[in-house]
Amino acid sequence: MDFIDSKETIEELINSNKMILLYFGSDSCNVCNVMKPKVEELLKDYPKIKSYQVDVEKSLEISAAYNIFTIPAVLVFIEGKEIIREARHISMQDIDSKINRFYNMIFEE
Repeated sequence: MDFIDSKETIEELINSNKMILLYFGSDSCNVCNVMKPKVEELLKDYPKIKSYQVDVEKSLEISAAYNIFTIPAVLVFIEGKEIIREARHISMQDIDSKINRFYNMIFEE
């Protein structure tokens, strides 16, 4: 996942991609450091989802704009709208199930 630190860039990416995942975390958050590789591994099953990471300590404006009050947090936007939001105690199985449901509809092959 690439880091992103501009609210304007995030808004542009959200509006120009069918499906995008934003991962909010911090290097000083132990849970975030455990969760990030799990999210990255999950995304291997969904290659068409664009994914980006936001460091909440360095990007307070972005965190505030997306109402991130606890980390780690995962937000998934589909066609410009926030559809999935999971934070703190994130179940990878739940996220996988939710993403899968929409992914197959959005990216029909």
